Amino acid sequence: MKNASAENLWHYNKDLQAFANQNRKKMTKAESCLWKYVLSKRQMRGYQFGRQRPVLNYIADFMCKDLLLIIEVDGLTHQWEEVALNDHQRQEELSQVGFTILRFDDEEVLNHINDVFYKINEFIEKLEKNHPL
Repeated sequence: MKNASAENLWHYNKDLQAFANQNRKKMTKAESCLWKYVLSKRQMRGYQFGRQRPVLNYIADFMCKDLLLIIEVDGLTHQWEEVALNDHQRQEELSQVGFTILRFDDEEVLNHINDVFYKINEFIEKLEKNHPL
């Protein structure tokens, strides 16, 4: 499969659009906080992030097309073995088409939002140094 790009709409999956719209309306508290305080309105180094973006056969919590970056917020269910295996497969498939995935758990986002902000910022800063955009 080709790397994600504007040419293939970053592997947008229109079949998941309705489900993604539903997810946008009922984001978790952690997702809402990350969106409001870190990722919306180009707060993160001027980059635009979308939320609940259908890509391949998945819905990414947050995605920046310019950086090929997906940010996932994992709740308690992600500790279950079956969900963890699905997360691993999902991450593998998204990586194969060029995405990098950063994962944070609910507790981290809700109780240490500044640390999450700095980790994302630091990651993007390294990307910019290695591959000027």
